[in-house]
Amino acid sequence: MAAASVSAWRIRIDSSYSRSAGEDTIRLRTGAASGAVQWRTRAWISWRSAGIFAEFGGPDVLRLIDAEEPHAGPGEIRVSVRAAGVNPVDWRIREGQVLGAHPTRLPSGVGLDAAGVVDEVGEGVDGVEVGDPVFGEGSSTYAEFAVLGAWARMPEGLTFEEAAGYPSVVETALRVIREVGVRPGQTLLVSGASGGVGSAVLQIARERGIKVIGTAGAANQDYLRGLGALATTYGEGWAERVRRLGRVDAALDLAGSGVIRELVGLTGDPQKVVSIADLDAPESGVRFSGVAGSVPHALAEAAALISRGRLHIPVEKSYALTEVAAAHADSRAGHTRGRRVIAV
Repeated sequence: MAAASVSAWRIRIDSSYSRSAGEDTIRLRTGAASGAVQWRTRAWISWRSAGIFAEFGGPDVLRLIDAEEPHAGPGEIRVSVRAAGVNPVDWRIREGQVLGAHPTRLPSGVGLDAAGVVDEVGEGVDGVEVGDPVFGEGSSTYAEFAVLGAWARMPEGLTFEEAAGYPSVVETALRVIREVGVRPGQTLLVSGASGGVGSAVLQIARERGIKVIGTAGAANQDYLRGLGALATTYGEGWAERVRRLGRVDAALDLAGSGVIRELVGLTGDPQKVVSIADLDAPESGVRFSGVAGSVPHALAEAAALISRGRLHIPVEKSYALTEVAAAHADSRAGHTRGRRVIAV
C-alpha cells in the first residue's frame, strides 16, 4: 500500500477508525509502536478494501480494512485490480524474513503482482491509457486499487487471474537462469519445479535449448513432464534418482526444502547453485537471489512468450480478497501446481 495512504498512520487494526453518519471527516486512532494512542481528524477521502498487516507474524495478522485509495505518481499508473498474484515473498515479508531486501514499514499492504484495468495515469507516462488491460508489478496489490511501477499490456486470450500470476515469477525465472550461468546444451536441475517460478523456469530454459530435470511431489510428475522436463520425486533417495537421469551442470533451489548440500554435490560446485528460498544458502557458498532485476524487461519477454504459445502457467486456485490468510497458508505449505491468485 502506498506510503502516502495507510502507512503514513500508525493504525491500530480492529477499531482503527470511525465515522458518524453524514460526517465528511474520519477520526483515525493513531500512535507509536509503543502503544500510545491518539485520535486525529482528517478530511473524508475515497476508500478501497485492502489487505494489510500491522505486525509481523503468521497468516492471522492479516486484516482486510478500508484504506485510502492510492494515486499514480510520476512514471506510475493506477489500476482497478481484477486479480493479484500470491507469491512466497508475500508471506516472507509478512513474517519479517526478508527485511534486508524488502524494508517494511508497519502497518503494511500486501502483494506485488496485479492484473487489472488502468484508471489513472501518472505524469510522464505514455503508451498506456485509461481503460487498457495490463499486468505488472507494484505494491499493496491485494486491494481494489493499486499503483504499478512496471506493467505491460495483457496478451490476447489471458484472463485477469491468469495474467496476475506472471509478473514476479517470470522476472525471478529469468534472473536465476541468468545468475546460475547455465548454457544451451547443458542440463539444469530445478528443485521444487511445479510452482509458479519452477513452471516458468522449465519452459524458458527449454525455449533456450537447455535440458531440464525437475523434482516435485508424486502428484505433479505428469505436470512436469508436460512442461518438457525429466521428472522425479523428492524424498529419500532423490539425489540418486537425479543422478540416474544424467549429468547436472547447474541447479536451482526454488522450495527451500533443505537440499542445498545435495545440489552442491550433484553439480560439484556451489557456484553452480542458486537458491531463492533458503536464507542459509550462503553458508554453503551458494548464492541467495532475492533482489529483482528488470521487471519491464521480464514483462515484455513474458508477453512475447505467452503470445507465441511458449509459456503457460496455470492457476491452481483462486481466492477471494477475504481469504488472503488462507491463500498465504496454502502458499507456505507448498505443493503448488502453477499459481495461486486473489480475485478482487
